[in-house]
Amino acid sequence: MKTKFKILMNNYLDIVIVSITTFVCFMVSYFLEITLENYEQFIAVVIIIMLDGYFGMIAGIKREGFKTYKAIKILRTTVTWIIILSALLAVEKGFTGMGWLSETVMIPFIVFQLMSALKNASMSGYIKHDVLNNILDKFDKHKGVRQ
Repeated sequence: MKTKFKILMNNYLDIVIVSITTFVCFMVSYFLEITLENYEQFIAVVIIIMLDGYFGMIAGIKREGFKTYKAIKILRTTVTWIIILSALLAVEKGFTGMGWLSETVMIPFIVFQLMSALKNASMSGYIKHDVLNNILDKFDKHKGVRQ
């Protein structure tokens, strides 16, 4: 009787392992397909965060020295926004007519990160303050000219 029970339990364990493996493989292949179809968006997010982080670290080193937790924050931000982009693209793929969702959410993020990168580049000495002010003034002309 014990041998039949052991054989039965081994079969159930095999079924559970195969089921979990199948589910994990499905999810990985699903997100791989989404990533390969939209690799430009993923690359844009990673590049803009790394650009901002690069100039931010240089500016930080000049101001207060190197801080490890601030450098790790760049990786945390990158992973967070990649997960957000993946979720947005999964929703777009799952629902017809939602093709605008990732652009609507990600474009403001990209613009703010780019402005942050410009400010960090200015603070680290790669862009002159006058040039940065000129760029920022052209960005929002509706506010008028700074004095």
